[in-house]
Amino acid sequence: MEPTGRPKELGDFLKARRAQLSPSDVGLPDTRRRVAGLRREEVAQLAAISVDYLTRLEQGRVQASASVLATLTRALRLSEDEQSYVHELAAKPYRRPRRRPGEKLRPAMKRLLDQLAETPAMVLGRRLDIVAWNASAAALFTDFARYPANRRNYVYLLFADAAVRGLHVSWEEAARTAVAALHLEAAQDPDAPELADLVGELAVRYPEFRTWWAAHHVTSAGYGVKRYRHAVVGELALDCDMWESPDGSGQRLMVLTAEPGSASHERLRILASWTAESPRHPGERSAERAPEVGDLDAQLP
Repeated sequence: MEPTGRPKELGDFLKARRAQLSPSDVGLPDTRRRVAGLRREEVAQLAAISVDYLTRLEQGRVQASASVLATLTRALRLSEDEQSYVHELAAKPYRRPRRRPGEKLRPAMKRLLDQLAETPAMVLGRRLDIVAWNASAAALFTDFARYPANRRNYVYLLFADAAVRGLHVSWEEAARTAVAALHLEAAQDPDAPELADLVGELAVRYPEFRTWWAAHHVTSAGYGVKRYRHAVVGELALDCDMWESPDGSGQRLMVLTAEPGSASHERLRILASWTAESPRHPGERSAERAPEVGDLDAQLP
């Protein structure tokens, strides 16, 4: 099948734009160099793609997906007109695509979430968006309600929320696993505009995400042990299990439990005692709890 679009012209434009940028334009050290502009390796790193893939793009030998275009347009600091031009050359006309409506939570899933009073639990949807959560999950992680819906994403919060970062005993392991799980999600709908925005922003802002995303590891992350260091109750070793909704929506219930009688189980009970009398869902006001729990240390973008 013949490739669509104009890959040769797209490659020429990407090379020209790369030559017009200086390292300081994209937050890199402005070292002396023989040729003006950014090196191919620098753009590949910023866009979370391999150097070989960028080389083939610039040579017009491969097609770019919407998610790759999103990271490249951010990395190359393209204007609105330039973004439109790039999408046209790639046979993906630049327009604000229709966003999917927010995911709905089945009443039965909501009841189950609410009844897990002493158990941190949340519902993850497309792209690992946090669709709903109970008060124990907010007390353990952070106050999810402080974030707008388009920022209420499990992977985003692992990188952007300092409280969530600090909670994990091994943040790097947790973040790597989450990025690999997001890669698996991306395979199901690679051209979704929300996914392109999420990957593009994280790739530009966080070097670790760029590196791990470019590695293309995938995992379903269905179960495992999570280790946390909570500011109030201390060390927690919790079993994490994902339960897929039977309605075909792709939503999954993430549940964190501890062995009855263990220190972690007792600490979860203490944490639950500081939450509101009943769990809440997105859009309601924050639950009352101990002052140190869930403080939002990161600046909202």
